[in-house]
Amino acid sequence: MRLNRRRAIAFAAAVTLSTPLTLTAQSAAVAGAPSLTLVGLDGRTRSVTPADLAHLARHDTTVSAHDVTGRYSGVALTDLLAIVNAPLADSLRGRSLATYVLVEASDGYRVLFSIAELDSKFTDRVVILADKKDGQPLPAAEGPYRLIVPGEKRPARWARQVTRISLGRAP
Repeated sequence: MRLNRRRAIAFAAAVTLSTPLTLTAQSAAVAGAPSLTLVGLDGRTRSVTPADLAHLARHDTTVSAHDVTGRYSGVALTDLLAIVNAPLADSLRGRSLATYVLVEASDGYRVLFSIAELDSKFTDRVVILADKKDGQPLPAAEGPYRLIVPGEKRPARWARQVTRISLGRAP
């Protein structure tokens, strides 16, 4: 069972990461007003602004891995995913366990998570989309949004300059 799930995730990653990036009108946000595009399983998009994030619960974490150190503050990735009706908590079972989250950055960098890696019913770790570091807005090289994944030995999935977060489902 575990091997089949790993194969499904690997297949989804290969298919998704080999697909060319497409730009949407929402991803070309007005300069100076950082925007983030969320895409649900149904394909609907939702543009999220800093004002929207201000209404969500804040999480802080202090991290130190490779060249990344500091106290980051932001919102739980699962709270953002709930905006686009991601299967979470008790609805995360059966076919929903094949759901994945693709996080894309402005430079084309992309990282992938199984939805179960993020859900509080499966893990105690809270992955955050940070907009502040050491109490200040993220520097341009990191922000306006950066994914922080506490507990990972390498910060390879800590995407900088996040612009889009999409849900998908492995076949």
